[in-house]
Amino acid sequence: MVNSILTRRAALGGLGVMAAALSAWPAFSAAPAPALVKPPRLREGDVLGLVAPAGFIGDRFGLEEVMASVRAMGLVPRPAPHMLEREGYLAGSDRTRADDLMAMFADPQVRGVMSVRGGWGCARILPLLDYAKIARTPKLFVGFSDNTALHLAFAARTGVASIHGPNASASWPPAAWANFHALAFEGATPTWQVPVGAGLNLAGRGKDLRTFRGGKARGKLLGGNLSVLSALVGTPYLPDFTGAVLFLEDTNESEYRIDRMLTQLALAGVFDKVAGIVFGQCTHCTNPDGGFSNFTIYEVLDRQFGGLKVPSFQGLQIGHIAAQDSVPVGLSVEIDADAGTMRLLEPAVA
Repeated sequence: MVNSILTRRAALGGLGVMAAALSAWPAFSAAPAPALVKPPRLREGDVLGLVAPAGFIGDRFGLEEVMASVRAMGLVPRPAPHMLEREGYLAGSDRTRADDLMAMFADPQVRGVMSVRGGWGCARILPLLDYAKIARTPKLFVGFSDNTALHLAFAARTGVASIHGPNASASWPPAAWANFHALAFEGATPTWQVPVGAGLNLAGRGKDLRTFRGGKARGKLLGGNLSVLSALVGTPYLPDFTGAVLFLEDTNESEYRIDRMLTQLALAGVFDKVAGIVFGQCTHCTNPDGGFSNFTIYEVLDRQFGGLKVPSFQGLQIGHIAAQDSVPVGLSVEIDADAGTMRLLEPAVA
C-alpha cells in the first residue's frame, strides 16, 4: 500500500515537471481576434430559429416538444427547413446542416438562433459557413456541448458574441431559465458563484469549490466543451486566447482522457496565453475501474492548473447538468478563484 502511494505521488510530481517544461516550447499561433459584435437581445414575441447542426432529432414528436418549450419562453419557434433529416448519426448532410444554419442568419424575421441538441457534427460544417454574412447580420446563437465548435468559430472569425447555455431540447428547470433570461432578454451582468453545499463537516460547508491557484483576473471569456475545443487546436477556427479567461467543461470522459486533452492545450501554448481558468462541471468523468489505479479528476486539474501563474478554480454550474448556467462567449468577465466567482463586466446583448 505504501509503495503504491509513493508511486502515485511520484507520477503526479512528474506531471508537474512536464507542465513546467512545456512553457519552453513555442505557443500555437491563432488569428488575431476580430472586433466584438453584440447581437440584439431577445424580446417576447420574437422568432427563434431552431437548428440541428450536429446530431439528429429523431421524430416530429420530439421537435413538437422542443417547440412547446420555446413557446413557453414567450418566443415563436421556427424550425430549420431540414430539421428532421438524418444521415447516420447526423441531422442530414454537412451541406444541409450548414445551409439550415445560414438560412436562419439570412432570415430577417429570425431574431435569435438556438441549437436543438449536441452530439457530434458541428466541426464538420465550419468550412461551409459564410462568416462574413454572420458578421453582417449578427444574431444571438445559443447552445452547448458540441455547439462549442460554433461558439469558438464565431469568436475567431466574426467577433459575434454568443451564449453557451442549454440547448432547446433541455429540461429548462427554473434556475436555468432565469439565468438565460437575465442574459439574453434583460442584458444583465450577473455574478456566478460556485454553490456552497450544506456540508456536515466542521467547517459547515460542502466541498464544491476547488481553488487550484488563488487570485483575481479579467479577460474575454472563451471556451466550452474540452473535447470539442481541444479537437480544434491547429485549425483556423480556434480564437486567440491571449489575455482571455478560459472556461471548460466535459462529460463521460475518464480522468486520463481529461488529462490528455488538457495536456494538448498545454502543448499548444493555450495555457501560456490565458489570464485565468474556470473549469465548470465534469459530469460522470470517472474511470469505471475506479480505485487507486487512477488520479481523481481534482488531482488531474490541480496538477495541470496549480503550476500555472494564473488564477484557476473548479465548480461553477457550467456543463452537462440540468440547472446549468448560461455564460456569454466573447464578453469580458472578472474571476475570483479564492471566492469561486465569475462576474460579467458588460451586457452580452445590445
